[in-house]
Amino acid sequence: MNYPRLVIAGTASGVGKTTVTLAILEALRQRGRRVQAFKAGPDFIDPSHHTAVTGRPSRNLDGWMLGGDLNRALFAKAAADADISIIEGMMGLFDGSSPINEIGSTAEIAKQLDAPVLLVIDGSAMARSAAAMVSGYAQFDPALKVAGVLFNRINSEGHYQLLKEAVEQHTNVAVVGYLRPDQAVTISDRHLGLVMAMEQGTGTLYDRLAKAAADTIDLDRIESLASSCGVIATSPRLVRQNRQHSVRIGVAKDQAFCFYYPENLERLEAEGAELVPFSPLADHTLPADVAMLYLGGGYPELHGAVLAGNITMRRAIRDFAEQGGTIYAECGGMMYLTQAIRDFKDQLHDMVGLFPAEAVMRKTGLTLGYRTVELSQTCILGVSGVIARGHEFHYSTLVPQGPLDYACSLSDARGDSKGQDGLVLGKVLALYTHLHFASQPKIATALVNAARRTAVSQKGTE
Repeated sequence: MNYPRLVIAGTASGVGKTTVTLAILEALRQRGRRVQAFKAGPDFIDPSHHTAVTGRPSRNLDGWMLGGDLNRALFAKAAADADISIIEGMMGLFDGSSPINEIGSTAEIAKQLDAPVLLVIDGSAMARSAAAMVSGYAQFDPALKVAGVLFNRINSEGHYQLLKEAVEQHTNVAVVGYLRPDQAVTISDRHLGLVMAMEQGTGTLYDRLAKAAADTIDLDRIESLASSCGVIATSPRLVRQNRQHSVRIGVAKDQAFCFYYPENLERLEAEGAELVPFSPLADHTLPADVAMLYLGGGYPELHGAVLAGNITMRRAIRDFAEQGGTIYAECGGMMYLTQAIRDFKDQLHDMVGLFPAEAVMRKTGLTLGYRTVELSQTCILGVSGVIARGHEFHYSTLVPQGPLDYACSLSDARGDSKGQDGLVLGKVLALYTHLHFASQPKIATALVNAARRTAVSQKGTE
């Protein structure tokens, strides 16, 4: 099947890929197109903006975590009813998990999907040199199709024409337009990246971007480039639907806990789970009849005082665990289950207190990278030896205040050991690593089965 698709890549981080992507997404939406967005790499923040623009869940594609077959299957499933798909890249076009190969890069995704690439360049301080840059990127990998270039942060039409003439004189890459610098369309950022869409009034911002795109970007050419790709070869891996013994799982969803791969949630549902959202910030009780809690990542450190002040919720979660409830937590969710979070201002905020440790925020020392997780003991994720893939991305560190038990061993993309992960206590498992369940389908099965066992035990005590 021919899925019109285009990868928006950058020459480096910070050139404006997200701004350009959002401008094109909204401009296409306003043209009446059904637009499906994707994000290359293990990112939760940019997809929140994609979803806000398109009204459709943005999906992550990742060469290292998922591989080509899964990426194609996930892409085809999400893009099936869309008019056009836009895939936002990460970092520079060729940057990935290694300096000597393409694994984990935007270029790898583009090749796996046989998708043309639109290269975004910050052209604010160059003229003819832009031609050399475009030529280098277009020729670096002959198997990759760099089909177009878009310049960002261009102050005048005259400057753009200089860039356009230079590139068209020396390359066969189409120049499709530019965006002007505009502080009014700047998305605020912080220690983990851009502010989530839910936290910023974005309707006006997206509309302003779309108008800018309509003025200075050839949207007809954008659509033409997206339609120039051929048939994509897919072998859809259908997730089996198991509706037997439906069980309720509470999913923490608010500004403190907002990092979830849609695929993870859908795989839990496919195993028979009914997902029930709740807010550790605002709610004072857990949803009724839940047998498991899923506490995703996010920004608990920014909401420490409110989380600490919601004593009834903290007690409810602790009581749930102590009474045999199943809890799965990742990164921010794990931090919430410790004794306390020490924020960037060195203020201590009491948390749930299941694990004898403090999560301490650091202004430097970002932990970032792909992770292979191997279960070193049987737990709610499965039996010893099960392997899954994910990534770490945090500025906090765990400071033990007592003995901690770990259920997993960690290694990075090179296979080097990164120590242990997965705090375990009874039916509670809390990782720093964000796992992608598609990398190991047994995880969703194991979690829902653990929840079912909890549900059975809950009924037995009634």
